[in-house]
Amino acid sequence: MKQTVLFVDDEEELRHATGQTLMLADIPATILDKPELALAQISRGFPGVLVTDIRMPGHDGLWLMRKALEVDPEFPVILVTGHADVNLAVESMREGAYDFIEKPFAPSQLVSTIQHALEKRRLTIENRALKREVGGRDKLEARLIGRSDAMVDLRKAVRTIAATDADVLITGDTGVGKDVTAHALHDLSARGPHPFVHINCAALPVDLVESELFGHEAGAFPGAMRARFGKFEFARQGTVFLDEIDSLPVSVQAKLLHAIQARQITRLGANEPVALDIRVIAAAKTDLAAAVAAGTFRADLLYRLNVVTLHVPPLSARRADIPSLFINLAAQAAARYSKQLVDVPADVLSAMATQDWPGNVRELRNAADRFVLGLDPLVRPATDGTTQTLAQKMAAHEKSLILAALTAQDGSLKQTYEALGLSRKALYEKMQKHGISKADADTEA
Repeated sequence: MKQTVLFVDDEEELRHATGQTLMLADIPATILDKPELALAQISRGFPGVLVTDIRMPGHDGLWLMRKALEVDPEFPVILVTGHADVNLAVESMREGAYDFIEKPFAPSQLVSTIQHALEKRRLTIENRALKREVGGRDKLEARLIGRSDAMVDLRKAVRTIAATDADVLITGDTGVGKDVTAHALHDLSARGPHPFVHINCAALPVDLVESELFGHEAGAFPGAMRARFGKFEFARQGTVFLDEIDSLPVSVQAKLLHAIQARQITRLGANEPVALDIRVIAAAKTDLAAAVAAGTFRADLLYRLNVVTLHVPPLSARRADIPSLFINLAAQAAARYSKQLVDVPADVLSAMATQDWPGNVRELRNAADRFVLGLDPLVRPATDGTTQTLAQKMAAHEKSLILAALTAQDGSLKQTYEALGLSRKALYEKMQKHGISKADADTEA
């Protein structure tokens, strides 16, 4: 909807003059002589503002203002008042009026006040839309962040696979978020209410691997004073996540294969097997097929694990996601360290989108922590002492994301609006609003 001014006054000459003024200023307006006619058009989503005289027969401007603010407490209402009613107008601002203009007023004053009010209204509506979008994101999108095709495909696969009980192999470089993906698979599955047991295979003591995984009976080996459940048993009805399974000794891989295939284990020192009701998710940072060829990983274990394989992409394959991911990580860090989150400069976001992140999300998280703590000279938050309104912060945030996306997409507008999930028209309008040109992508980088 186009932004529109509702102007209400009982004086015909003033209505005519104001209509002419707004028309010359290219501001769409609906000129009305009764407050009830204006109120009928006001809604929470109405994109315009209200300008009303205070003194009118019947219902006056204050009545109209109060009714409008009942519909939407953030609706901008500008009161037109005579000299005798200035104190009344000032008092009305405490009730929520946006501003007031004293008669007689210059046309330029009216236009300027209305333009500021319209801008406030536009930002209010955009902020609400953004909050609805953020609030409407499901938990998976909030965990596996990104609008790139690779992340959209990953979320789609996670939703599909989570509904099954299939074992899953997750591959990807160090720090891409394989553990987050595994947690998401568990939480979205029917096993979500039950244990999620994370086993870091690289950190298991070589001489205690079997005991840690399968448990033991009292006296099974020196020091085994009492019986102990292994991690597989502890995960009953839940999920076992075998992280860095490529680090597991070959000597243990055969027993692991049997446990996964038979869904049962035998504790060290025991004879009776224990049945397992678990789902197995494994993760590897290296190419397991190459490990099989090198003789460091069993082929039959690989074939048992990769019933379904998910690949988590590195940041280098989804650069357009880096700005929004960094801002999200910075928000988490600010909450963790009890710090106020400040705006991330546009040039910083643009540089991040083109920078290599060999440590992927883990490295980016560390950068976000340093940013929040003010420790990194390259991404140190600005501290000029000024305080921005929510609307200003949202506008700056939006501009930063667009600049960063333009940089990441080498200035391609088509790839930029697709990466941001916008239409071509929406991107053009936002670029015009923020004064962004394609050349800015190179400048900000």
